[in-house]
Amino acid sequence: MNCYECHSQGGATAAVAVCSRCHVGLCPAHLRIEARTVTEPRGMGRVTQEAEARRALCEVCARAEG
Repeated sequence: MNCYECHSQGGATAAVAVCSRCHVGLCPAHLRIEARTVTEPRGMGRVTQEAEARRALCEVCARAEG
């Protein structure tokens, strides 16, 4: 799979990840890794995990989420 952003610009670079929102392939230059707090329902409330999860996003989705 090739990077969607590179392909849009006329190039062909191998993708190393997929955006977790829009699912396009991304090369290291177009990849944004963010930390995400993980919460899950437990009993009558919610539990927040101590470790943060890793999340891969493209530039467009990262900008849209703010």
